[in-house]
Amino acid sequence: MQNTFQVQGMTCGHCERAVTQAVQQLDAQAKVAIDRAQGKVVVDSSQPADKIAAAIAAEGYQVL
Repeated sequence: MQNTFQVQGMTCGHCERAVTQAVQQLDAQAKVAIDRAQGKVVVDSSQPADKIAAAIAAEGYQVL
């Protein structure tokens, strides 16, 4: 299932890697596409959206 999240606080490549790794710790097969300029994270994963959002938030980013 594909989910799109608005994420605030991503400013660099390290931020993108942190978000990607957080999602992939939940689901190693997840596909993550990040548009840092628009603050958009698109995740294709079998995990529920709330768990993905919580994993991103746990890295210190605000998920809207």
